[in-house]
Amino acid sequence: MRLFHYPYQKVLKYSKSQFAIYWLCAISFIESFILPLPLQDVLLASMSLQKRNKAYYYALFCTLSSVSGAMIGYYLGVYFIDLLLPFIEKFGYLSQLNQAESWFIKYGIWIILIAGFSPVPYKIFTIAAGMLSMALVPFILFSLIARAARYFLIAFLVRKFGKQCDAWLNKNIDRLGYILIVIIAIGLWYVY
Repeated sequence: MRLFHYPYQKVLKYSKSQFAIYWLCAISFIESFILPLPLQDVLLASMSLQKRNKAYYYALFCTLSSVSGAMIGYYLGVYFIDLLLPFIEKFGYLSQLNQAESWFIKYGIWIILIAGFSPVPYKIFTIAAGMLSMALVPFILFSLIARAARYFLIAFLVRKFGKQCDAWLNKNIDRLGYILIVIIAIGLWYVY
């Protein structure tokens, strides 16, 4: 069953749109404080695949949009955490928010570098940073470093291995999707 092949092909199609850069910016902005899936990674990779000479340009806009969204998440944590808690709990992120809070206490600002680069839900860390009144300037600086590292790495890999990656993904996208589901299920089982 090719469950993941169709969405992958759809994203490739949307990446050819004249409005793709706007979608990339909007999605990366919203993902930093509310969107549950990191769709900007897929869109960035597919846009970079279509126009490899603009890969770093797209990565720059993705980074700036993501950090702008992270600032919204930060201020949501500062001013609206009491209003957000029911939604955070409803969508199953309360335990992750509590875990993020303990990591902030243990690792300080360095956790932003890890969260910003890794595939963990970055929105949890942006809201937690505001909730814990983390200093804003280091938060922005570390977010810029982490998000730029992530998106420019994607741009670099697509520029270097673009056509090979596309052929490999077309062949293996469904296997990767199912593996990701298993990894998430194991992670959730381990956490709970």
